[in-house]
Parts: sequence; C-alpha cells; structure tokens
Amino acid sequence: MNRKRPLQIVALVLAVVLVWLLLYWEPSKTAATPPGQHSALASAPKGGDFTLVGGNGPVALADYRGKVVVLYFGYTYCPDVCPTSLSRIAQGFSELDAAELRKVQGILISVDPERDTPLRLADYAPFFHPSLIGVTGTAEQISAVAGQYGASYRKHPQDADGHYSVDHTSLTYIIGPDGKLMTSLPYDSTPHQIIASIRPLLASTMNQ
Repeated sequence: MNRKRPLQIVALVLAVVLVWLLLYWEPSKTAATPPGQHSALASAPKGGDFTLVGGNGPVALADYRGKVVVLYFGYTYCPDVCPTSLSRIAQGFSELDAAELRKVQGILISVDPERDTPLRLADYAPFFHPSLIGVTGTAEQISAVAGQYGASYRKHPQDADGHYSVDHTSLTYIIGPDGKLMTSLPYDSTPHQIIASIRPLLASTMNQ
C-alpha cells in the first residue's frame, strides 16, 4: 500500500476547499447591533466628550480638562477581567506622588446599565482607588460613548437564576489634558506601562 496516497488525498481536498473559499465565499454581513450593545468599529476610534451619571450626578469628560483621564469600560458584576484591570490602574496610580495624582482621574464606564446604578458604581470604583469613579447612563448613551472609543460589548442571555455576563473590550484608554484620546493599552498592560503612558502627559499640567 502506498502510504503517500492518503496524504495526497488530504492535500487535494484542502486545495479544493481553498479554491472554493477564494472564489465563492463571502463573509456574512454583521447583523444590526441590538440596543444596549455595541460592536467594535473598523476605523480607529477618535474618542471625544461625553456626559454620563455618577453617584453625585452628571459627570462630563470636560469636567476634567487639565487632567489626564484613564478610562475603562467594564461592569461591577464582572468576575475577573474588570477587577484585574482596575487593580492594575490603581497600582499605577499608587506609584504617582501627591502632586501627580491631583492631575489624574480614573473613570469606569459601565456596560451593564441595567444592574449598575450610579450608587452601586459610587461604592464599587473607589474601592480600587480614591481617584476612580464609576458612571453609567441609558443603553443608548453607553452605546454612543463606546462607539466614540471603539469599545465593544455584548450581553449574554440570562440563566435560569436571572444571572448574566457581559463580554466587553478590556482596553485602558489614556486621554490627554486637552480631552483628546492619546492611546489605548491592552488588557495585560502592567501598572508600570500604564504610568509610562500617563507621566509624559502630566508634564504639561504640573505648573497649572
């Protein structure tokens, strides 16, 4: 028996499949995003101003002009990714001296507005660091801000007990003192890397 023949057959099948894909396959069009969810943007995000609601009322990005803002999309019921990311941000903040810290503001935007009330976020975010606040809004408002920053999220169906999770982008966004989005850092960024992105932006604010 020729042992090469099965390999030749497999190679031929793979070649036929590849040719079919190249000639006939078209990626399915993405379905319209359901309300309260947002798909990642194809183009580079531009960021921009927004106004949402915190524990003490409206919170606008413009309120923090002159400060470096560290922005994160997540939710309080997140089992692991959000606590890990927020802990790294908090550890980074802890490396700043008092003067630097006064020029930095962390903001958690909830992608779970059904459960994350302003009061719940007011308790949750500062648990990680006093310079962190949590904000929320309507499903439409959250979707709009996520679109500005290229963030994506998707709510899973509820289980028999009414529990659900939310898949979401886990980037840390660094916004300059002028309110412009400067960069986004991946999930596995260390506190040192976060601070390395913040400190150059702080230089222009320290004498103000």
